[in-house]
Amino acid sequence: MRVTAVESRPAGVIGTSQSPSHRPIGARVKAFVALTKPRIIELLLITTVPVMFLAQQGVPDLRLVLLTCVGGYLSAGGANALNMYIDRDIDALMDRTSQRPLVTGMVSPRECLAFGITLAVVSTLLFGLAVNWLSAWLSLGALLFYVVVYTMILKRRTAQNIVWGGIAGCMPVLIGWSAVTDSMSWAPVVLFLVIFFWTPPHYWPLSMKVKEDYARVGVPMLPVIAGNKAVAKQIVIYSWVMVAVSLLLTPLGYTGWFYTAVALAAGGWWLWEAHALLNRAKAEVTGGKLKEMRLFHWSITYVSLLFVAVAVDPFLR
Repeated sequence: MRVTAVESRPAGVIGTSQSPSHRPIGARVKAFVALTKPRIIELLLITTVPVMFLAQQGVPDLRLVLLTCVGGYLSAGGANALNMYIDRDIDALMDRTSQRPLVTGMVSPRECLAFGITLAVVSTLLFGLAVNWLSAWLSLGALLFYVVVYTMILKRRTAQNIVWGGIAGCMPVLIGWSAVTDSMSWAPVVLFLVIFFWTPPHYWPLSMKVKEDYARVGVPMLPVIAGNKAVAKQIVIYSWVMVAVSLLLTPLGYTGWFYTAVALAAGGWWLWEAHALLNRAKAEVTGGKLKEMRLFHWSITYVSLLFVAVAVDPFLR
C-alpha cells in the first residue's frame, strides 16, 4: 500500500539478463517475502487480533492468537502472490509497481504461481486442523474473492473495483471472531461493515495520487474516470457511513465508554480530513497542494486506533 522507488529502473522493463536461480539467496528470500505484501498484511492482522480479545472479552489463548496470525499471514500472502502473478503485465507499466519481484525478474511467473498456491493450501489446512474449519473456509473464501472476483473480474472492468473487491479485506474480522468462538455474531458483522466502508476512502486518496499509473494501463480506478471533486464527494459519503457504523457496537452491547470515546474522536478527525480534502478539490487545488495523502496516512492510523480500542475496551467495562 505504500509507494516505493527502489531503483531508477523505468516502468515497463521486465526481468534481467540473469535467471532467478542465479540471484543471491538473500535477495531471493526478500523477493518471495515481497510477494506476500507484508505491509498490507500488517493492516489485516491489526483488524484480526483485537477482535479475538473482543470475542473472548479478555485475553484469548495466546497459542490460538499465534496460529490465527500465522494462518492469516499465509493466506493473505498467498492471495497477494497470486495477485502479482495475474497483474504482472500491468505491474511492469506502472511506476509504483515496477520494482515488484516478477517485474525485476527476481522471481519467475511459474515460481510465483506455485508459491501462491502452496501458501493457499497450507494456510487452509493450518486453519482447519489447528484452529477450526469455519475459520479455514472464511480464510479460503477471502483468498478466492481477492484473486478471482477482485483481481480477475472487477479490477480492470469497473470503477467500483475497490468497493466490492475490498470485501476480501473485511474478512479478517470474521476470521478473528470465529477463531475464538467457532461461530458468528453481530459484533464481527459490524466491524466487517466498518472495514467495508473504510476501504474506498482509504484507497481512493492513494489512487488520486497515482491515477496516471492506473490510466496508463487502463485500470478504471474512480480517480481515473472522475474528477477530484467527484472522488472527494464519494470519500466524504463513505466516511460518514463508516463512522456511523463504527458507533453501533456500543448500543448493541459489545463495547463500552472507552471504545465509544475513541471511535468518536478518531472518527471526528477523519471527517475533518475528508471534508478538508473535499474543500480543496472544490477549490480546484491540484498537485501537491491537494494533500490527498494526508487522508490516506490518517486512514491507517484511524483503523489502528479503532481496533486497539476494540481490544482494550473489554478490560475497562
